[in-house]
Amino acid sequence: MASIVPVLILTAAAEAFALTLLIPEHLPPHPFVWTLIRTSALNVGLYTLWTVFIYPFFVSPLRHLPQPKGSIPLVGHGYAMFRKPPAKDFLKWVTDIPNDGLIYFRGFLYQDRLLLTNPQTLAEVLVQKSYDFEKPTKLRNFLRRILGDGLIIVEGDEHKFQRKHIMPVFGFRHIKELYPMMWKKAVALTQGVAEEVAEGRDGTKDTVVEVNHWANKVTMDIIGVAGLGRDFGALRNSDDELIQNYEEILEPTLEKVLYFASQIVGPPAIIDRLPLRINKRMKATTGALNRICNELVRDKRKAMEKGGDEHLDILSVLIKSNNFSDQQLVDQLLTFLAAGHETTSSAFTWTTYLLATHPDIQTRLREEIRSAVSSGFSPEFDLAGILEGLPLLNAVCNETLRLYPTVPITIRDSIRPTTIGGQFIPKDTQILISPWAVNRSPHLWGDNASEFVPDRWIDAKTGKPNNNGGTSSNYSLLTFLHGPRSCIGERFAKAELRCLVASFVGAFEMEVAFPEEEVVPAGVITTKPRDGMKLRLRPVGTW
Repeated sequence: MASIVPVLILTAAAEAFALTLLIPEHLPPHPFVWTLIRTSALNVGLYTLWTVFIYPFFVSPLRHLPQPKGSIPLVGHGYAMFRKPPAKDFLKWVTDIPNDGLIYFRGFLYQDRLLLTNPQTLAEVLVQKSYDFEKPTKLRNFLRRILGDGLIIVEGDEHKFQRKHIMPVFGFRHIKELYPMMWKKAVALTQGVAEEVAEGRDGTKDTVVEVNHWANKVTMDIIGVAGLGRDFGALRNSDDELIQNYEEILEPTLEKVLYFASQIVGPPAIIDRLPLRINKRMKATTGALNRICNELVRDKRKAMEKGGDEHLDILSVLIKSNNFSDQQLVDQLLTFLAAGHETTSSAFTWTTYLLATHPDIQTRLREEIRSAVSSGFSPEFDLAGILEGLPLLNAVCNETLRLYPTVPITIRDSIRPTTIGGQFIPKDTQILISPWAVNRSPHLWGDNASEFVPDRWIDAKTGKPNNNGGTSSNYSLLTFLHGPRSCIGERFAKAELRCLVASFVGAFEMEVAFPEEEVVPAGVITTKPRDGMKLRLRPVGTW
């Protein structure tokens, strides 16, 4: 609506000018001004009538597609975007509404929206016609404050350029070389948690541990070393400024959910000027993140100019390539630090929860890990080969990533007229891809789709890990998406998760601290437990 307003006003001005020339005797004093006001009001009213009450119900080429019931006047089914757990309504639609890959619904003011539901339509949008679709402008503008113009935000040729020049640092060989560092940090995590548990046993603290906070710290340490060649020491320092700012931005509070929604639905320029506490905090935290990342880039350039040790971290490789300005490096750094630690932090937190609520699987996994590494890992071990070959470890990690995708919903806008599954798609149609709904679809995963069943990822005949979870299409799993916009750090995240889970399960027996409390998936951008993840831990070994 906002983009069409200038057109409506210009049209109204032309109409007012014409009326002033043709019938001035029928117009009031100051005819042009009063006529402009009236023609503007008339044009806006007619446009609203057309877009809200006529086009979606009688003209839209999508109106004949399967639709959910229960639409609210003017709001449509727009509220489904903000229901908790994330994509709760989308999963119900995918499960209950017969469709051929597309479900049509209307958002705020009846904006046309399509939910993709099967591998065929997903493949078209994510791979075959991926550049016909872009993230919504308002969403990108909001995320740009946190992530800069990094790989996640940019579109078109700029995205192709960045992905091409960043892809090499996430190659298989490089990830394999990072395993020892990841394992070292994973062991440091268990040692830090063990100290907290020991304090509780002395009576000064309870043995209940909030795992999500520890997960944020260890994943920030790992991305710090891998991304910058710099150890933040977050596991030893609870007051690290970088972690505090990221935790504040990503903390899944109701205030942040409402703020995020208002930025997408309402006019951001007005909302940002309101005297709200969250406006001040967002400016302060994003400003701090930009300042810190600028300092990190400057420090890295100085260290590289001095020479010395070979710099193999992501930032060094990007600097050496000479393809990015300092501001572009800051933007990539913002992206890697946020996405690189948040993805695995969330996945690790949910893995501990699922294992705590499935003690039989937890015991099996501990036995597998202890059997493979009874005396811990030494430098000569093929760490990557061992961890990637453990069937249950990989199954547990994959099943967690399936049930709790870090980003439960992602949105695209069609930037030109196109087709999906043979259906004509007008320009500016909003396309919703829901990893949460697709990953749990009973049509793709069977009747136990919403249950934690790691064994679906183990080949029944060979006992080795499989990569499809028993489904017939890789588009049944959308946690990292597919195609040109897929997560470039998928291998990194999976390697990190394997190390963290193996070390933690080998060191602690876990159970939910307060079984009577409901654990609610929430979050502003990513899927996190609304009230943290409180587990009761009992040490069972050391590394």
